[in-house]
Amino acid sequence: MREVLAQAAFQLFLERGFERTTVDDIVARAGVGRRSFFRYFPSKEDVVFPDHERCLAEMTEFLAAVDDSDPVGAVCDAARIVLRMYAADPEFSVQRYRLTREVPGLRTYELSVVRRYEQTLAGHLRGRFGADGDGELRAEVIAASVVAAHNNGLRLWLRSGGAGDPEAAVDHALDLVRGVWERPAGPSPALGKPALPAAGQSGITAGPGDNEVIVMVASKGTPMWRVVQQIEAAVGEG
Repeated sequence: MREVLAQAAFQLFLERGFERTTVDDIVARAGVGRRSFFRYFPSKEDVVFPDHERCLAEMTEFLAAVDDSDPVGAVCDAARIVLRMYAADPEFSVQRYRLTREVPGLRTYELSVVRRYEQTLAGHLRGRFGADGDGELRAEVIAASVVAAHNNGLRLWLRSGGAGDPEAAVDHALDLVRGVWERPAGPSPALGKPALPAAGQSGITAGPGDNEVIVMVASKGTPMWRVVQQIEAAVGEG
């Protein structure tokens, strides 16, 4: 029934547009009542993303059973579960991508879904790194990096109309994340306050000594790929 309702909804969205389609229109096309619709979807927006709840549950189950020896690799593999969900139905995924670009409300909804994936990954990493010291910060930053890398590769594929192998771009992006973050977190010595970059710029400050700590400072609008690129370059300088 979820699939029937989702298919009916997307037919109407493509024919009439999202805003002009009502729940009554959807249930009429599907041949069911309003009660059946709301049994499966709390709102019209939810029918655009019928598979994310299942995917979140699968990701949570995967992380609960994964080996603890490689936490960064584990969250990268968990992100690939989302990729496989999109790749399983390229036509639907491309249609949804185009629809979310056209409807601001759907874009906002999609961002809330992405945030739930990020929180799931961060929660797993916090359990491995602990909440003391930089453990929680490390978990949040790595989770954000994984999500940004995954989404960058995924959107390249979606913008192409679903042509080619989506895993290639995603694997390349996730390999960059692993290259930066798959190393032990050393102790954080006390550092003086780093000089802030000028508005619209970003900068990296390194602490002295053998246990060097790199502090990345960037403006709010700096793309995640640029942040990762600069950190990777700074780490390589050592």
